[in-house]
Amino acid sequence: MSELDGRTIAAVDLGSNSFHLVVAQLRDDARDFVVIDRLKQSVRLRMGLDVTGRLSSEAQSRALACLSLFGERVAGIPRGDVRAVGTNTLRSARNSLPFLVRARRALGHKIEVISGLDEARLIYQGVARDLSGDGRRLVVDIGGGSTELIVGDGSVPSALDSREMGCVSWTLRYFPDGRLTRKAFDRAVLAARLELEAAGSRMRALGWTSAVGASGTVKSVDKVIHSLLGHPNITPAGLERVVDAAIRCGHVDRLQLPGLTEVRRPVFMGGLAVLRAVVESLEIEQMTAAQGALREGVLLDLVGRLHRDDIRNDTVERLAHRYGVDQTHARQVKQTALRFFDQVCEAWGLTRHRHRRLLAWAAELHETGIFINHRSFHHHGAYLLRHADLPGFSRQDQAALAALVRVHRGGLSVSRVEALYPGRPLPILRLGVLLRLAAGLHRSRRGPVDGASLHVAGDRIALSLPEGYLDARPLTAGDLERQAKIIEEAGFGLRFGGASVRA
Repeated sequence: MSELDGRTIAAVDLGSNSFHLVVAQLRDDARDFVVIDRLKQSVRLRMGLDVTGRLSSEAQSRALACLSLFGERVAGIPRGDVRAVGTNTLRSARNSLPFLVRARRALGHKIEVISGLDEARLIYQGVARDLSGDGRRLVVDIGGGSTELIVGDGSVPSALDSREMGCVSWTLRYFPDGRLTRKAFDRAVLAARLELEAAGSRMRALGWTSAVGASGTVKSVDKVIHSLLGHPNITPAGLERVVDAAIRCGHVDRLQLPGLTEVRRPVFMGGLAVLRAVVESLEIEQMTAAQGALREGVLLDLVGRLHRDDIRNDTVERLAHRYGVDQTHARQVKQTALRFFDQVCEAWGLTRHRHRRLLAWAAELHETGIFINHRSFHHHGAYLLRHADLPGFSRQDQAALAALVRVHRGGLSVSRVEALYPGRPLPILRLGVLLRLAAGLHRSRRGPVDGASLHVAGDRIALSLPEGYLDARPLTAGDLERQAKIIEEAGFGLRFGGASVRA
């Protein structure tokens, strides 16, 4: 039995339409889980986006009230055993950062905003867990603000796509006054088909043996079809029956269909139009509704992290290989940077569960930009890390990696960090100092740097090196002198020399 067996974990999904909390216990040697509690609230976060792309105070209040309830349920669960993710609306809201600060306080745990492709990956994991067989399958998830399409074999996704359309956004755009007409519905379907054109061609070329739908829209349509026709599963004919019945109601206030809940009714037509477009564009003959979704995928990802089987490590390794990083050199920089981290983390208030890992990954990837051009390679590397698809990484952590690579050489300042990472800049700035010192000591690529140590007193830094080390390496000595001036401009003081040097 694993020491993790029976441990309680939780996943929070801050969707554009609903917020979900799933609490589970680890079982079967802690490689799988059993759900012990679920909470869900219809928050309608997407409906709170105004014309400028900012979340309204009313929408924020609804979200914070929900997260406070969730926070009460997960109180006492350790920080690393709860993972909360935000999706489309939090990706697009212009004022998401200040909201996330308040949301974290309400929930009691950090909230990661994930990319559309990583959302698709996690959805597929959650759906595949509950499905038997290893055949190729298509998974469709229509959320409040985005739609994810995934083709995979067994538990492994092979193609991922995320489109900017969902049940809330399409309802607001094509049924703003609540009137339900065939003309408005056809316009909504056509717009969704245009959005799906490129993705649909790619998915159809891969092919699949079964199609599965996840989340609220698909489940709601499946229930209505079952109520109208007496059998489950979504087909083109069944969809047309639902569309006809809905349009005959004439207005969303009169939208009364068997199997349709009051909570789903306000956003049903937008989701129905997107689903109709998906079925037509991908030529789906039959779709079944799945139980698993994003939150179950988040739980599986969390299980992997607890077992140190973290997809982010694989992502970093693949990226380093793709861009031809000198991995021997990168490992040596990482070892020195982490040694420095361990020596100063307590004094600088840095955390092992996040900051140490960020520093390690940044060290492994700090030379990715050389693949493009050695000149200003730190700029190129930062751009790649900010914009690449990095499975497993939240948008915040991806931005932090980009900032670290950007400031590990060249200019160093709070403004340079904030340009890429507008969160709390000081910890990232301090990590950047550790990375640039480690990279500078390894500039000659002459192997490990034994005997180097770092001490800090506030933002005064003392770098101790073995006696005679700098005398034998005038290039390193000159580089440290230059670094001392750059670091001083960022508010730090650097002294270096033999073992007697003090901060």
